[in-house]
Amino acid sequence: MRLATTLMYAGDPRTTADEVAGWERAGLDILWVAEAYGFDAPTIMGYLAAKTERVQIGSAILPIYSRTPALLAQTAAGLDAMSGGRAVLGLGASGPQVVEGWHGVPYDKPIGRTREIIEICRAIWRREVIEHDGLYRMPLPGGLGKPLKILTHPVRDRIPVYVASLGAANVRMTAEIADGWLPFLYIPERAADVWGKALTEGAARRSADLAPLEVVAGGPLAIGDDVTGLRDLARPIVALYVGGMGAKGRNFYHDVVSRYGFEAAADRIQELYLSGHKQEAAAAVPDELLELTSLIGPESYVRDRIAAYKEAGVTVLNVIPFGDPLHQIARVKELIS
Repeated sequence: MRLATTLMYAGDPRTTADEVAGWERAGLDILWVAEAYGFDAPTIMGYLAAKTERVQIGSAILPIYSRTPALLAQTAAGLDAMSGGRAVLGLGASGPQVVEGWHGVPYDKPIGRTREIIEICRAIWRREVIEHDGLYRMPLPGGLGKPLKILTHPVRDRIPVYVASLGAANVRMTAEIADGWLPFLYIPERAADVWGKALTEGAARRSADLAPLEVVAGGPLAIGDDVTGLRDLARPIVALYVGGMGAKGRNFYHDVVSRYGFEAAADRIQELYLSGHKQEAAAAVPDELLELTSLIGPESYVRDRIAAYKEAGVTVLNVIPFGDPLHQIARVKELIS
């Protein structure tokens, strides 16, 4: 099992990035850079490439609607060159509120677009002349465009592509064609009930040329004898996703938590959040949900949680350290080694 963490989009990215070299020495294997509607991720990822030597640097995630397939391929290839072959391209659909509200483009056909983007990116990295006729048309017919291939020579012709997906059809596609899967609010003991069928169906169609699917999951981390109260720090984040990431009937996070068995709580959180009562929504997050989606507690408890993730098939433990990140990363690395 490898160890990862996510560089969030809030705060000063330079301050945090300057600490990453220490995290790398402590055993971090993958560093994810988030992108919402604040700073872009690739600029920060390039800075991190210069600050590190070994850790993989991945986007988690680049929204598929904000960049063309060719630009996504160029961005990943550029980062791969600057990092010496350490790039990971993490993709996701984001949601209609951000895609249509911030980027000003229609949110449509997310699964089909993701599939085509991965196909086009891999062809570009192989330096093929690109001719594609689907949701994306390259070259655009009726104009002056002509088939092209990437000018430069990518360091690798196969950069890993991870997909953030939650819905059954998207997870099925991820298990079929992606190198890795980025779920969220993952409960290892209940994951199979939500995604088992989709993962199995996708794996049955997976090419033999692909390595087994990497699964990236985890949660907030704090190891200590008197730290369980820190689980409450995750309440606003859980409430934001379950309650505020989409309208009623269009929120995958709400759907996942409901399928875990917290349907009434998920409805209540969403009702409060969409009504503007964010603090009340956070208070409505069940303690059990916070416990099951975190690695916060005594060392024996964290060991048990790591074992549960391994048993569920998680290959990359993704943690958000609370407290001293360097200390927490070093301690959890010992536990998973």
